Amino acid sequence: MDQIDRKILNALQKNARISLKTLSEQCFISSPAIAARISRLEKQGIIANYQMTVNYEKLAYHVKAFIRLQLEPTQKKEFYPYVRSIPNVLECNCVTGDYSELLEVVFNTTSALDNFVNGLQRYGKTSTQIVFTTSVERRGLDFDDEQIADPEK
Repeated sequence: MDQIDRKILNALQKNARISLKTLSEQCFISSPAIAARISRLEKQGIIANYQMTVNYEKLAYHVKAFIRLQLEPTQKKEFYPYVRSIPNVLECNCVTGDYSELLEVVFNTTSALDNFVNGLQRYGKTSTQIVFTTSVERRGLDFDDEQIADPEK
């Protein structure tokens, strides 16, 4: 991966709908060359998918929360299909520590969140944190930033 690939990744993370023409102007190479590079990055799995960001509050999902769950390893086979079936679960990560699962969820009300957490407790102990504000929105890495390779610099 060279500097042009990094420029392409940075631009696509900021706007996945950026035109090939605009990318070619920013990278100083032709549109077909940009398209070939994007295709290669997709085939290598570096570009996994393209997503848009939804403002959930504008759609009346006013409650965002993180839920930690103590899940026994033997329950994963039952738990993962269950949690994938709940559309309010934005992300579920298996993590280290006392709680093995970390879920990011959105709901329209705290009572809807409470109902979900109550159902989730059949899998284990939970700890829920409701988000008041988000100081840093979800974003990608800046691949031109040297601190990514070494945060101590």
